[in-house]
Amino acid sequence: MTGHHFSDQANRFHLAQLNLGKLKYPLDDPRVAEFVDWLKPVNEMAERSPGYVWRLVGESGVDTRSIQPLGPDVVVTMSVWESQDALWDYVYRSGHLDALRRRGEWFERPRRPEQVLWWVPAGHIPTLEEAFERLELLRAEGPSPRAFTFRETFTPQDLMEPSALA
Repeated sequence: MTGHHFSDQANRFHLAQLNLGKLKYPLDDPRVAEFVDWLKPVNEMAERSPGYVWRLVGESGVDTRSIQPLGPDVVVTMSVWESQDALWDYVYRSGHLDALRRRGEWFERPRRPEQVLWWVPAGHIPTLEEAFERLELLRAEGPSPRAFTFRETFTPQDLMEPSALA
């Protein structure tokens, strides 16, 4: 496979991500007030980040607090990025990292995977139903080209392998 073909193939896919976080306290509790205060600036930072495509927002148009498919104590974030590097840079090389380092103050430690990454055709906006299906796939079968994590990643080309379609 030539580099040019790889590049063309990669441009046809974007990386979607779902992340869940079970809060230790209700959203209106003073112990999570700093987290709530960071929602708007951190989301604005995402939207200004290179490679950002889309993110899930609720009724406020700012964050997902009104989206509670798993109850009011579970924060849901979902977004789409042009590449894995773009998402990585936002998560680990921006001001988002400051909030991430403090997640233990606000969120319970997960006992099973609460984040999943997967490739979508460029231009596709995933639904929450699709995202939860990918998370369940990751939990049931472990990382694969169809549902993975930053620890064990796959490329869009891995989706083309016969074993990925099984």
